Amino acid sequence: MTQPKGFEDAVHPQYVCSLKKAIYGLKQAPRLWYNTFTKFLLTIGFTHSTADPSLLIFKQNNTRIFLLVYVDDILVTGNDNDAISSILTQLSNKFSMKNLGSVHEFIGIRIDKHNDSYFLSQKKYAHSLLQLTGLTACNPLANPTVTKFPTNCSLDPKFSDPALYRRVTGSLQFLTLTRPDIAYSVNQLSQHMHDPQNQHFYMLKRLLRYIKGTLDFGIPITKSNLLLSSFSDADWAGDPDSRKSTSGYCSFLGDTIVAWTVKKQTTVARSSTESEYHALATLTADVIWIRRLLADFGYPQQVPTDMFCDNTSAIALANNPVFHARTKHIEIDQKFLRDHIQQNNIRLLPISTIDQTADILTKALSTARFIKLRNKLTVFKDPSVCTGILEEDIK
Repeated sequence: MTQPKGFEDAVHPQYVCSLKKAIYGLKQAPRLWYNTFTKFLLTIGFTHSTADPSLLIFKQNNTRIFLLVYVDDILVTGNDNDAISSILTQLSNKFSMKNLGSVHEFIGIRIDKHNDSYFLSQKKYAHSLLQLTGLTACNPLANPTVTKFPTNCSLDPKFSDPALYRRVTGSLQFLTLTRPDIAYSVNQLSQHMHDPQNQHFYMLKRLLRYIKGTLDFGIPITKSNLLLSSFSDADWAGDPDSRKSTSGYCSFLGDTIVAWTVKKQTTVARSSTESEYHALATLTADVIWIRRLLADFGYPQQVPTDMFCDNTSAIALANNPVFHARTKHIEIDQKFLRDHIQQNNIRLLPISTIDQTADILTKALSTARFIKLRNKLTVFKDPSVCTGILEEDIK
């Protein structure tokens, strides 16, 4: 560390300080804090989750307590309030901590309880983006995607600054934590951070206008069965420049969406089957991780996880070990999928393109279809807000 002002060594002004312990603000500080905190938790009976090192689990007889660490934010839940209070007391005796009571917000995500359900949203954060861009009074839109650009994308002077584009797009990535409906649009914007063009500024402003009309939207967590199911899709050669495909997949625990991803594939797929197959292989890795996490929570999946795909050729390839020249280059993905099919971890099922929920994660859609699939994603308006939904007429 550089010598602090007022304490410089006049003889050796270029010397630096060798620290005896971590201090706030250092690059290594979060890691050292995590090691110190979790080391203490291990001494009082916690164990690390096999799926996520930031999750620690306390098991004693019928008591189950789960503690999630995100830097210096801590979330605790369990089935024994007395045991939770005892653990919080031990933590307070060891560390300087503040108990904020029942959770209402965590890492910027608002958590509202409605009867037997919860609702996750980021309205305050979304509104701050509108303030940053001067769009708090803009006209809202019902669809953030663009199926066809106008012949002349005129620029708003406020949206001609690449630095603002990068700042807002980066912030929108955080907003996707509770808004999977904008994940595809944000992914498209993120691919042009280095050199945004007129059409990208147009897409950004359109997305912000959509957010304006859906400020109260988020994802509900409801009581339902605890069976995991997933949907996978790919837009073959959708990028007009690189001709790379876009993978999109989402997973549900009962009726609650728990994971979603939009990602451009790293290689060019030679067929729609190949692009869909690559998306399935990537989803499989994600599903295996979620299954491990559920087992840590005490809810192991006793049956294979259903994965829905609208490409029958990809499903046939996964169930048929025979290769020919056109498919040999994706043999690794195929063997990975087949291994987990044979181990009864996953099951591939066909679904019609019309009902493919993951379609909203891979391409621009008409407004009517976008809203239909948004509902399938379970992105809804906060039930505590009784005003009408702001949407333009569907044409």
